[in-house]
Formats: sequence, C-alpha cells, structure tokens
Amino acid sequence: MTSTTKIDVVRLIDESPIGRFQWWIFILCGVCMVLDGFDVQAMGYVAPALLQDWHIDKSSLGPVFGAGLFGLLVGSLVFSVVADKLGRRPVLIASTFFFGLCMLVTPFSSSIQELIFIRFVTGLGLGAIMPNAMALCGEFSPKRKRISIMMLISCGFTVGAMLGGVISAALIPLYGWQAVFYLGGALPLLIASLMVVCLPESIQFQVLSGKSSAATLAVLKKAMPAQRIPDDAELAVAERNGGGVPVMALFQDGRTVGTLAIWGISFLNMIALYFLSNWLPTIAKLAGLSLEKAVLVGAALQLGGTIGTVAMGGLIDRIGFRRVLVPCFATAAVFIALIGHSVGAVGLLFAVVFVTGFAVVGGQPAINAMAANYYPTALRTTGVGWSLGVGRIGSVIGPVVGGQLIGLNWGQDSLFHLVAIPSVVIVLVLLFGARTEQAMPVKAAVAH
Repeated sequence: MTSTTKIDVVRLIDESPIGRFQWWIFILCGVCMVLDGFDVQAMGYVAPALLQDWHIDKSSLGPVFGAGLFGLLVGSLVFSVVADKLGRRPVLIASTFFFGLCMLVTPFSSSIQELIFIRFVTGLGLGAIMPNAMALCGEFSPKRKRISIMMLISCGFTVGAMLGGVISAALIPLYGWQAVFYLGGALPLLIASLMVVCLPESIQFQVLSGKSSAATLAVLKKAMPAQRIPDDAELAVAERNGGGVPVMALFQDGRTVGTLAIWGISFLNMIALYFLSNWLPTIAKLAGLSLEKAVLVGAALQLGGTIGTVAMGGLIDRIGFRRVLVPCFATAAVFIALIGHSVGAVGLLFAVVFVTGFAVVGGQPAINAMAANYYPTALRTTGVGWSLGVGRIGSVIGPVVGGQLIGLNWGQDSLFHLVAIPSVVIVLVLLFGARTEQAMPVKAAVAH
C-alpha cells in the first residue's frame, strides 16, 4: 500500500518560478482589464462630442456618468460574492460577454434617459471584471511577486482608459462618437471567446471549495512543468473555507479595522479619480481647448496612472504599502489643486494632469492590490469587490456632484481645491493606521 503525496498548492506556487502558462493567464486577464478601462471611461471621452451632437446642457451628463458608475458599484458588490461561491472563471467570462453586448447597444440610445439606463446595465458587467481578474492572477502568483503582478494587471485598466482617449480622439472626428462604443463592444466579445478556451479556474479556489478534480491537477502540472507532481497527488490549501456569508467574514478574525480602512481609502480616492476621469475633457474644452486636445488631456491623466502603477508595484513589494502610498496621495492633493491654476497654459496643464494621474489613477491599483493581498482565498474576490463597490459610491458622488457644481458655474480654482480634499484625508487614514499595525494592511506580504 502506497501513501498519497500531499501538495500544498500555495507553497508550491510560492517556491516555483513564474512559468509561461502563468504569464498567459496574466496576459488574458490584463487584456480583459484593458477593455474594462476602455469601456468604463468611454463616456467621458465621447461627452464633448455628444454635447455638440445632441445640443444638450453639460450638467445633464452628470446622471449619465453616475448611472454607469452606480452599475459598477452594484456589479462589484453582487458578482464578487457570486465569484467566491461559483468561481472566478465563469463570472469573469460571463461578465465580459455581457458588457461587450451592452457596449454595442449603446449607440442606439436616442435620449439621455435611454443612455442612463444602458450605462447602468453596462456597469453591472464591468463591475465584476477587476475583482475576479485580480483574484485569479493573485492566486497564480508567488508571494514574492504578488503585489507587482496584481498591480501590473490592474495597470491594464489605466492602459485601456488611456488608449480610449487616444483612440476616441482619432475615431470621433472621422466616424462620430458611436464608433467608440462599437469598438468597445466588439473587442470584449473576442477576448471572452478566447477565455472560454484558454482561461483556467484558480487552483486554490477549486481545492478550498472542494471542487478539485483530475482537471485541477492537470492545470497545476501545466503551470509547474519543472515540478514532478504525481498523478495521484492530493492537493491542499492551508486555509479554511469559512462558509456562511462572505461579506460578514470581512469583519471577522481581527479584520474589522483593516476592512474599514481599505473601504474608506478606496471611497475617498474614487471621488477624485472619477471626477477627473469624467469631467477633465469637458472642462478643458470649455476652457478653450480644441476637442482633440481636450480628449488628450483625459488621456494624459491615464498615461500618468499607467506609469504610476508600474513604478509603485515593485516599490510596494520591497518596502510596503504605507511608505509608498503616503507620499503618493500627498502629491495627489497638491497637484489636483494645481489643475485649476493651469488650465490657461496648455503645456503646464498636461504636465500637472500627468502627475495627478501618476498619483490618483496609479494609486487606485495599489489600493485594490492591498485588498486582494489582505484577504484569504475564500474571501479574496469578495474583499476586492466590496472595496471597489464601496469605493464606487465615491465614484458616483464625484462626477454627479461635480456636474452640479460645474452647472452652478463654480470657479475652476475652487472646484479643484475641493477635489483635492479626499487625498488629504487618505494620507491621514494611512498615517493613523500606523497605530493599528496588526489591523491595518500596510505590509506587502501576508502569510497563507
């Protein structure tokens, strides 16, 4: 009688080099995130052209921005919990198909009311993308590189948002604002079809949920070709499946302070992030820039965010979250406030917006990675999804309130001074967390 070899999946992944199969998973999820970023920000880029085409007041777009972001909020909250029950793979694929179809329908809207509805429904699908893509990639990553990889995947969102600005600036003058949505719908359908064939489920999730099978072992062998894994190996994860309601578990086992801190930081940053993402092109256009330059101002914000994400990921792996994020959001507060003083000088405006994007847009993937790193496998998608969901309450508040203030003809200086306040509060939350070292998710690595 022979004994069965027992393999700790997490330890094996942690101790092994990253192989080609894992990189393929990261690339698939990264491309999905690019499309997510493109489609979430699409409305902000087409807004100036839509105002011209429909002859409507600028303040009427506030509810449109808010509806899409409210859909993202609901999608993040609901489908992250579903994914921790059913799996990352099916929810990620179904959501990608769904938001692709919704984007294709969007150009057929003929009124603000129809646009509000379709952007809300599209947001439901988009809200499920980031939590599942990050959880899946995090669970195929070794601990020593987990933050860098998750932030690199998150970087896909900012890359997509940045490309959205460049592509929109090229497409809209030639084919109209509708072309942005046609492209943003066709590409997700293609990547979802590819994921059906090529994307595996998380090995950790399958083992922990009792769904492990011969196929799970085959995926592990494919991911770790250099390891000699017996055909009869028993896979294990050194965690427990808590069962019950995943959302309530976010506040158990000493996680209350950490959960509330993550939620608060995400909420505050998204107020500023989504105000800037949605309104910067329109504000720049109203300040006298051409439509193409106004759209490219929005792209500069996302370019800064892309570079910021890449730059901060490796630093966080080495020195931890707080040491990176405190100076990051202090910089954000200063440069957001400077935007209102820079609108009259095009070169200065692009530079200030770029640095703002580096800190604000680049800081959000770090917040998402902090959530994914903080929670165990059974709660990871729920943890990221609810952090994003609560954060997206801020993403709704920012554009809607901003639209009202713009409609009231607030001065640009006062408007951007107000938008800088959330970044100041984030710095205070992070510094206060130093007094609750065990509860606050300040380190780049946690034990599994």
